[in-house]
Amino acid sequence: QVQLVESGGGLVQPGGSLRLSCAASGSIFSIYAMGWFREVPGKQRELVATSTRDGSTNYAASVKGRFTISRDNAKSTIYLQLNSLQPEDTAVYYCHANIQRTAMNGLITYWGQGTQVTVSS
Repeated sequence: QVQLVESGGGLVQPGGSLRLSCAASGSIFSIYAMGWFREVPGKQRELVATSTRDGSTNYAASVKGRFTISRDNAKSTIYLQLNSLQPEDTAVYYCHANIQRTAMNGLITYWGQGTQVTVSS
């Protein structure tokens, strides 16, 4: 069994900052791409940022320059630093990882349970 456990969401004023964390645990042989998506009711889940195992990153245009994704492979953990937050960043943020459970398995996509980020004065 593999789990992704997120933490760090909350309520913040416009212009504020938050740091999200997502730790993978369980029967894991290797973790490949990890990333963050977000979802607002009535809209499709959208990519926020991703990181490959070697540290290459990709960001949505709407967050580039404000959000920073990083990962600690030794801890199987990914982080998202959210700066200069705006009300339109309000969403449930989901952690995502492509994981190989054994050397004989292919990649499986796992999702965290989601953490709420609310930006409001």
